[in-house]
Amino acid sequence: MIISASRRTDIPAFYAAWFMNRVRAGFCTAPNPFNRNQVSRISLAPHDVDVIVFWTRNPRPLLASLDELDARGYRYYFQYTILDNPRQLDARTPPVEAAIETFRTLSARIGSERVIWRYDPIVLSSLTDAEFHQKRYAWIAAQLQGYTTCSVISILDIYRKAERRLHALAAHGVTIPDQTPEQITGFDELMCNLVETATRCGMEIVSCAEEIDLAGYGVHPGKCIDDDLIERIFGLRLELKKDPGQRDACGCVLSRDIGMYDSCLFGCQYCYATSSFARAAENHAAHDPLSPSLIG
Repeated sequence: MIISASRRTDIPAFYAAWFMNRVRAGFCTAPNPFNRNQVSRISLAPHDVDVIVFWTRNPRPLLASLDELDARGYRYYFQYTILDNPRQLDARTPPVEAAIETFRTLSARIGSERVIWRYDPIVLSSLTDAEFHQKRYAWIAAQLQGYTTCSVISILDIYRKAERRLHALAAHGVTIPDQTPEQITGFDELMCNLVETATRCGMEIVSCAEEIDLAGYGVHPGKCIDDDLIERIFGLRLELKKDPGQRDACGCVLSRDIGMYDSCLFGCQYCYATSSFARAAENHAAHDPLSPSLIG
């Protein structure tokens, strides 16, 4: 079994203590996000967990626990998002310099193949046009050269949870057009530039659940929960099917997610996992690190 920790919230950044308590207990519980009365008990015992995949913008609170995870026999890797968007879009993410420093520290600790850089999603807006992303991607890639072997990108999908927030930005002068190649000035140049930059910095560049066909630019579909990567870095061959609970364009194999929606505090305007920043703050305030479930 692969544990996803988590697509729904940033467990390393905000719930590291809870996660380690559940590791020591050997299990956690996770309510069905669409039916809170349906609660699953998920084993976290080392013999039941093949790999843990962490999704984060700030793994620093978890770094001190990596020795314990290693000693208990867990295998894990990180999907680590570093963007450099204006605060109008990413209100509370760590400053990019701090994020890069943490990325390097983590990579030096566990190896460059186990820390995957996500420049994802690419939000094309009046504040962050194609030229903006070319420059910021190139600068971050240069800082991460040698510290990762893979970069993941995707173009923003506007989810219903975020649609109202994104439309409200227009009142502050931030416009977000349809995120399609036809509507984005310089889209072709942007894609070619990202591929050239990643290649120069020794990174494979892949897409995440992207419905736009980017293969012609040299960006092929990737898998964030990746059985091929797991076999390569851990020598563990897992016979797993595509996760039926994910979007059609998602290539991830089956995993169990232990997070909960509406519990991340980073306040990214485009976030698909947070319908209300106020509710997320309330849930975080009610969080009990000793509870079997992340919230409740």
